[in-house]
Amino acid sequence: MDYRPYAPADFDQLFAIETLCFPPNLRFTRRYLRDLFRRPQTAIWVAEENNHLAGFSAASWAVRKAGITAYVETIEVLPDLRGQGIGSALLRRVELSAAAAGVQIIWLHVDARNAGAIRLYEALQYLCDGSREDFYPDGNAALIYRKQLLTAPLP
Repeated sequence: MDYRPYAPADFDQLFAIETLCFPPNLRFTRRYLRDLFRRPQTAIWVAEENNHLAGFSAASWAVRKAGITAYVETIEVLPDLRGQGIGSALLRRVELSAAAAGVQIIWLHVDARNAGAIRLYEALQYLCDGSREDFYPDGNAALIYRKQLLTAPLP
């Protein structure tokens, strides 16, 4: 699997992955994804094999009172390719991009019933920092995870 930063020509394939990974009431709209991918303080990484995209991750950051914080917008891997380390590789890449931009804390929401994603985040040293009831449109609760990053340039 090869990993590289997002290019605008990837958009249609990434939106197709979005539609496979999430039901209509939980997925991002085309417009939201386009706007997210155009933000200057955003890192988007794609996983690619034989010119076919297998997944992507996106995180955006902003300056807050506590410093520069990043939010993991999404990590998506095609269903038939899950469990092969692609998600963790994508997450590590957005973490490195965020750290290179000076981010000290990265955080995310995850569906409280998504055991696979929770295992991934905990394996990568994310700590649960609370929850929000009825966070998702389907009424599911979200767990909030965060991680302290060491700021360093990309290798």
